[in-house]
Amino acid sequence: MMTRIFLILLIWLLSFFSSMLSAQTAPSFSLSGNIRSGQVEQMEIHLLDADQKLIKTEIADAGGKFSFNDLKAGTYHLKITRNGSEIYHTDNISMVENKTLSPIDPDIKSIEGVTITKTKPLIERQDGKMIMNVENSIASTGNSAFEVLEKAPGITIDNNDNISLRGKGNLLIQIDGKNTPMTGSDLANYLKGMPSSTIEKIEFITNPSSKYDAAGSSIINIRLKKEQRKGTNGSISTSLGTGRYVKNNNSFSINHRNKKINVFGNYSFAYREAYNGLVLDRNFYDAGHFRKAYIQDNFLKFRFNNHIAKAGMDYYLNDKNILGFSVGLITNKFNVNGDNSNLTLGSNYLPESTFDTQNTTNDHWTNVSVNVNHKYTIDSLGSEISTDFDYINYSNSSLQNFETRTHQIASNSDDLDIQKGDMNGRLNIFSLKSDLTKNFKDEWKLESGVKTSFVKTDNDLKFFNASTGISLPDLSKTNHFIYEENINALYGNVSKKWEKFKVVAGLRLENTNVKGIQVTTQQVNKRNYTQLFPSAVLSYDLTEKSNLEVNVSRRITRPSYNQLNPFKFYLDPTTLKAGNPDLNPQTTMNYELTYSLNNTYFATLSYSKTSDNITDILKPVVDNGQNVTVQTIENLSSVSYVGLYLIAPVKVTPWWDMNNSANFYYGSYTGNISDTQINNKGNFTYNINSINSFKLGNGFTAELTGNYKAKEVYAYLNVSSNWYLNIGAQKKFKNNSTLKLSFNDVFFTSNIKGQTVYNDYIENFAVKRDSRVVTLSYTYNFGSSKNGQPRKTGGADDLKQRIGA
Repeated sequence: MMTRIFLILLIWLLSFFSSMLSAQTAPSFSLSGNIRSGQVEQMEIHLLDADQKLIKTEIADAGGKFSFNDLKAGTYHLKITRNGSEIYHTDNISMVENKTLSPIDPDIKSIEGVTITKTKPLIERQDGKMIMNVENSIASTGNSAFEVLEKAPGITIDNNDNISLRGKGNLLIQIDGKNTPMTGSDLANYLKGMPSSTIEKIEFITNPSSKYDAAGSSIINIRLKKEQRKGTNGSISTSLGTGRYVKNNNSFSINHRNKKINVFGNYSFAYREAYNGLVLDRNFYDAGHFRKAYIQDNFLKFRFNNHIAKAGMDYYLNDKNILGFSVGLITNKFNVNGDNSNLTLGSNYLPESTFDTQNTTNDHWTNVSVNVNHKYTIDSLGSEISTDFDYINYSNSSLQNFETRTHQIASNSDDLDIQKGDMNGRLNIFSLKSDLTKNFKDEWKLESGVKTSFVKTDNDLKFFNASTGISLPDLSKTNHFIYEENINALYGNVSKKWEKFKVVAGLRLENTNVKGIQVTTQQVNKRNYTQLFPSAVLSYDLTEKSNLEVNVSRRITRPSYNQLNPFKFYLDPTTLKAGNPDLNPQTTMNYELTYSLNNTYFATLSYSKTSDNITDILKPVVDNGQNVTVQTIENLSSVSYVGLYLIAPVKVTPWWDMNNSANFYYGSYTGNISDTQINNKGNFTYNINSINSFKLGNGFTAELTGNYKAKEVYAYLNVSSNWYLNIGAQKKFKNNSTLKLSFNDVFFTSNIKGQTVYNDYIENFAVKRDSRVVTLSYTYNFGSSKNGQPRKTGGADDLKQRIGA
């Protein structure tokens, strides 16, 4: 640990002295203009750099005049807001000399040929990311983060709640740049408790650079709302919705900022009820001959009580140093009541037995996070060093109760089996990282950084057999698993920008050390490996309005903590859940070619090749002489993917905007699971999404969203096509409040159906969720309209991954 801290301090000192030695005076310019408007006193002019990051903010004088001085050569943007809401946004202001813009008028759509657009679209692309501006979506009102993702363009969620983006699974899900420590159903339950009212936008990063953590085939980053204006500002929001069950979200945020400090805090509470219905038809075969079938109807009702709170402060010591800290708390009480009825058919297709399992689960998740950060500005060119220390703790407890009544038809006998589970889990994450950004004249840029992290998780599950009325320890189901992981990383990126051409090349090195201990069996698994992850981006402006970009990167997906846990978890008499200690990490090479026109229309052609693809499967096995199904994870030999992603917004009329996207792709899978060999198995499939916004006047707007997903073959899983339609409307009032009404999945058609096929096993399934929901929401914003620099929110941006299965 001391060696890694020394390396971070060494890089910090070297970067400081190099900046002093390379200090140079760069030519500076000024940008000035004039606004023609009768509401100048309510407007603010924000100067952004080429990456859309805020540099400084000015307020026009009484005559509408404004200016920005001491600017270095480069490309800038102007954003104009009124009462904190964006009304204009320019693009590509090239500063190579002093410049005075033509007078700006709300009715003028350009400034000296610079394109101006109004408010942010729902879907946009910036810096290689596709961005969904959730706060602009009426259909997202009253939803959870999971439901917002479920209906995002290019997203698919299977019957086990696994999330894939444009056909690719094993994603890295982040909250404000920090990795979530869960996958699969645990991640889904976590996101189901997070209200959409706390989300500003979602970033989809399909080909991350070496600056990002190498984990995950792609990254989905959920950005929570943050207040950036000076003075005291805040908002209050509440919503009430109902489908089959009620859903209520509430949130409050407040922020105070002056020249020296920025203090912020937010809190949200959500109570949501929902259900998950799953109908199964499981058929077991032996050498092609029918052996047994389970016909099941599962119904689970969920109740979430979710609290999210965060507070922190940034202190501006001087023009070069900023210190900050934040603390966060998330608690989620998750209660489940389930009813699983089953009919068993024998080899003659006649009923043999029935059983009914009633189960209750009471889960309590708690997440505490602490971040301390420091940013040092090296020079006037924007060079800086940022350092972050993070401590994150997750704890969860679960009380489970399974009561199964089995009836044997031939003997007309009944049997009662009662299983009780008591699980306690703890996870601790420590992370220290430092990043250097050094800007040189002539558009050269160097980025480098080091990071070390240590993770330890301890899951202790005790099971008891209470069938006789006395709870006796069941050692066959009791399990204690400890996992330790240390990752050390070093990266470097170099970029150079010419008039029409830009190149970014990077390399990341990661050293991984893992240890898994199965305490109950004394089984120990260790693994140590070091890998390189290169990335490169080449961008060329074909014309003033069109651009071509090539993006290449290598990625890794490490198995999650519970994915490596070999113990079998009891779900019902015919279903088990188990990890795989022999699971290998998967590695992926990603290639993308993107063409953009007017920074509005996009076409991305992509190809990827994955080795040892980590795949969630349903695997038929014989356990204690009985045919059962195991939910587990295996490595497929290889997966290849080729796709075409299109974004084409259309302004149908001055009051009707249509944002269309389509994803066409082919996934090809090769591997052998349960003696079933597949070679290049897959199909051509597609997903089409259309979001329509209507400006009705007098503060009223409406929205209609339609989505269609064609049938897809994913290795051994075949998923049928589905579609949905969402509608909504909102009214903005002059007191900075908004009333929204939404109706999601109007025709109740978004549910999933499919089939899993092996040589000796076929399963048909149909999933139903509480997706048809009507929601009414009200939001009130209060406070100052003076904008300021965005605050830093923390730095463990590649950490908290992989606790769930």
